[in-house]
Amino acid sequence: MIKMTKVLGTKTLKSALLLMAAMLVAAGCSSGGGSTKAVEVSLDNRYTVDPETPAWQLDKKEETTDLTWYVNADWWNTDFGKDVVTKKIKEDLNINIKFITGDDTKLNTFFAGGDMPDLLTIFDSNSPVVQKASTWALPLNELAEKYDPYFNKVAAADTLNWFQLKDGKTYGYPNYSNTQADYDSGNIPAKTAFVIRKDVYKALGSPDFGTPEAFQKTMNEIKSKFPDMIPFGFNAIGEGTGSLGDALQDFIGVPLETEDGKFYNRNLDEDYLTWLRTLNAVYRDGAISDDSFADDGTGFEEKVKSGKYATMLLDGTPQQGGNLQIFMSANPGKEYMAVDGPQSTVGHQPTLNQSGITGWMINYITKNCKDPAKAIQIFTYLLSEEGQKLMNYGIEGVTYKSNPDGTVELLPEVKDLQLNNADKFKKDYRMGEFMFFGHDRHKALSKDAFPESIKQMQEWGKGKLKPHFILENINPDQGTAEARDQTAINTNWNTTLVSMIRAKDEATFDSILAEHKAFLDKNNWSKIVEVRSEKMKANKAKLGIK
Repeated sequence: MIKMTKVLGTKTLKSALLLMAAMLVAAGCSSGGGSTKAVEVSLDNRYTVDPETPAWQLDKKEETTDLTWYVNADWWNTDFGKDVVTKKIKEDLNINIKFITGDDTKLNTFFAGGDMPDLLTIFDSNSPVVQKASTWALPLNELAEKYDPYFNKVAAADTLNWFQLKDGKTYGYPNYSNTQADYDSGNIPAKTAFVIRKDVYKALGSPDFGTPEAFQKTMNEIKSKFPDMIPFGFNAIGEGTGSLGDALQDFIGVPLETEDGKFYNRNLDEDYLTWLRTLNAVYRDGAISDDSFADDGTGFEEKVKSGKYATMLLDGTPQQGGNLQIFMSANPGKEYMAVDGPQSTVGHQPTLNQSGITGWMINYITKNCKDPAKAIQIFTYLLSEEGQKLMNYGIEGVTYKSNPDGTVELLPEVKDLQLNNADKFKKDYRMGEFMFFGHDRHKALSKDAFPESIKQMQEWGKGKLKPHFILENINPDQGTAEARDQTAINTNWNTTLVSMIRAKDEATFDSILAEHKAFLDKNNWSKIVEVRSEKMKANKAKLGIK
């Protein structure tokens, strides 16, 4: 049985640490905070700034610049200069990067007096670290003006505006920041799919999953005919909701807002709750494994690689592309394929989400940066067409060739490695992985941008994407009473969701749901809704949405 007290303890600790970080950042404490004076770099004997030429092409600095780059994710690959992509970056920019990784606890030590890195990447746009970036990071617009004005030619104006702080300056720049124009282009592929192993699908005669009744029936058939498989899997839940929260809500088209344009609690949507009741019935039938609730990301990935799940609601198909490709290459004819899966019981169409304008990884240059001129050159280089092609496809003539129509394709030996030895492909080339400033529009240049294993899934998702811009960054500000209540509610929803799916009967399911509703009332939910509704209104104004 899962010990939810462990989850609660971790969440409480994280909340305390984030609050501490907010206090420390606001105070500008020690060497890691706002009191640090930024390093001034002389460009004498190095280069003369030219708005029409990237500074990295002009820089004559002879000695290699050593920079430290902290990424707030334990899973990040810290190698640099060994694979095709990072070796080329190292050569072109004459830099050596030492990557440091960690979690929120380690991140907060920097603001408690530790030595700040030169560059810093985080993933939570609502964190106090982001909101107080002016106290510890350098403004990108000023760095560009001083050291590399070409940055403004490759950075998206809408994204820079979106990340402006109250002082009118922009300190962080994300990857996968999509504007409405990007969505309208059709170049952004879906990343969510309900998938089934092809051999299972054929053996069951193209089964239906659309209605709750059909879903439960088919899961029982899988359990009976394929006893060695787990009938239904989903992304690791951890302290969140895996793919059973927002991803499932998007899959069945739960509305993003109320009819009058205010915040809508999608967790309590009746259509969504109907499907959670269905998952509970499937669990009680023995077609959902208890292990799935305990698996971390690694545990889930191992099951994907080995084809352990008969079906999955999969969110983040590009991130799982390598694992899916490993299974596909080793098991021809059994690969995972996308099918329509669960559908709305009230007639809504899917509104799948992709990366929004906030993006994913947010990158900063700190006030402690030893060479901010070289640092902004990294931003410009990776945002440029040249950098984007390198990150996605490697080096022309070495890993890919250009076609007369402007598209590119991997060379045969490289493509063969991508298809048949995904682990070696990742290690030797790292294409599609080193994506600090990546963007999906550059992947549209080639049919080789994604592994074969997910192309059918992306094809299935065409026409099902809908921007969720209005819901971005609407959580209460860190340090407020509403933020503390929201943290408690998030933790409670995590345990509620898991407990409802694992409930022993319908009465228990209803009782758990009622307890969550009562918890909302006791934790200032109405005020949180007000805050979120106001922030949604501000988002609409910023984006010109009526």
